[in-house]
Parts: sequence; C-alpha cells; structure tokens
Amino acid sequence: MRFIIRVVVNAFALWVVTLIPALQVQITAFAPGETLQLVLTLLTVGAIFALVNTIIGTIVKIVAFPLYILTLGLIGFIINGFLLWLTAAITSGFGWGLTVGSFWWGVVAAIIISIINAVFGAVLRPQKKKSRRD
Repeated sequence: MRFIIRVVVNAFALWVVTLIPALQVQITAFAPGETLQLVLTLLTVGAIFALVNTIIGTIVKIVAFPLYILTLGLIGFIINGFLLWLTAAITSGFGWGLTVGSFWWGVVAAIIISIINAVFGAVLRPQKKKSRRD
C-alpha cells in the first residue's frame, strides 16, 4: 500500500514539475495522447522513478556517504537530479515517458519533487495512536 501511495505522489509531483515550462521537463504520453493515457504515463513514470530511487538511489547514497558528510548533505540534490535524469533515460527509450532538457534543470526539478514528496509524506504518514490515561 505504501508503494502505491508513493507512486501516486511521485506522479503528482512529476505532473506539477511539467507544468513549469522553464524547467524543460516534459511527459510524452502513450499513444494517442489523451487524458487517460497521460495519467497512465504519469503513474508508470512515477512507479519507475520510485523503483530507481529505491534500488539505485540507495546504492548511490551508500557509496556517496563520505560526500554527504563532506558537503553537509548538498550532494543529495545532485544525486536526486541524477536519479531523475536516469528515469528520463529509461522511459524515453520506450518512446514515451519523461524528458529532461538538461541535467541542471533536472536537479531543480528533483528539488521540487523532493519538496512535494516531503509535504505529502508528512500529511499521509500514519500517525501513532496516542494512549489515553484515565
């Protein structure tokens, strides 16, 4: 269930990023490109981004741990941009999916996606039940 929520939040964040034309991030929908195909493409790209972030992102973050310490965590922005760029490379190879204009605009887009994911993660995170004392 958590993965499905993560995919939907990623799809929403990707949609928001594509609405900002200066970022040069676009989604190419499945043929024929109607609204349903756009939503399905966003959900598919969101799932691929979640998988790339979970599998490859974890490995890269472990290997880059000394750089996290050295740069006080700022390398995380570059790594997130790389993961978004990698997702774009994977999905655009199919003829549909995400396209990123340049790596640095991908870094800015990844920062926006991270902010949206953090907000929705805080809102949708299950709350611990508080015990009542009599």
